[in-house]
Amino acid sequence: MKISGFPTSSDIYLEVDGVKVAVVQSYTARSTRTSQNVEAFGEDEPVAAIPGQRTHVIELTRLYATDEAIRDGLNFHDLKDFSLVICKPDRKIIYSGCQWSAIGETGALGAMVVEKITIVAAKRIETAA
Repeated sequence: MKISGFPTSSDIYLEVDGVKVAVVQSYTARSTRTSQNVEAFGEDEPVAAIPGQRTHVIELTRLYATDEAIRDGLNFHDLKDFSLVICKPDRKIIYSGCQWSAIGETGALGAMVVEKITIVAAKRIETAA
């Protein structure tokens, strides 16, 4: 396996309609899935577990809007149905159908920086780099 380098902040970004609108310094992702046990009459334990729906929750830290997005009037609070793209040395992870669930802002006056955004993604796919 060839490793070409470590990801940088430009390797984690938000896209809207295929256009990069912000770069992300770091992220924490958590995927969960509900499951349901299948019980059989007379058995002490379940005989199987059926996987349910998946939920992907990602916390993004230090988002910087691109110059083009700033010119276009990007407002992080108005973002909907966007994608998070994470480029790693050997693969690309794309969370699509994203909606934000929490936004925390700190920063200097006039800066297009958001400290933390928590997003929920409808879908997660992984592709080879």
